[in-house]
Amino acid sequence: MIKGKTLTPLLLAGIFIFMLGLSFAAVPLYDLFCRVTGFGGTTQVSKEAPKIVLDKVVSVRFDTNVNNLDWNFKAKSNVIDVKIGQVNRIEFEVENLGNETTHGVASFNVSPASFGKYYSKLGCFCFEKQELKAGEKATYVMTFYLDPDLVNDPTTKNLQDVTMSYTFFSTDYYKQS
Repeated sequence: MIKGKTLTPLLLAGIFIFMLGLSFAAVPLYDLFCRVTGFGGTTQVSKEAPKIVLDKVVSVRFDTNVNNLDWNFKAKSNVIDVKIGQVNRIEFEVENLGNETTHGVASFNVSPASFGKYYSKLGCFCFEKQELKAGEKATYVMTFYLDPDLVNDPTTKNLQDVTMSYTFFSTDYYKQS
């Protein structure tokens, strides 16, 4: 029979191991939660377009920002009107204004946040290392659609415009020695 003096350290060790396991699982579980629910404006990634296109039109605004890079970054169109369910393509122009090769990674979010789970990307340059040589220009493309299920959600069915915000970040991780 296990006595109190033996049980307490075993119980504490078990709690420690459980808490350690939770700390390692927190990031992937939070990522999964955001992708499933669209929490915080997290958009969806899709492999195929929906089979239905609705007549309802939503204006999608594109906000572009650069953090710690000498780059000019802008959408070719600041606002486009899209039909729900229709596949759309938007081009972004990027130029390295500096005098050396630099690397950046783009992240994004959607506002209002409740709309994230209905903004589905078929193709995107986000979260991928991009390299621009001094003075180099590039065009990056995002292909997306608005999921028709958004008209069934009371928090999004009356939305007429949304904002997709991109920020290019410099990262020392990608710099070459």
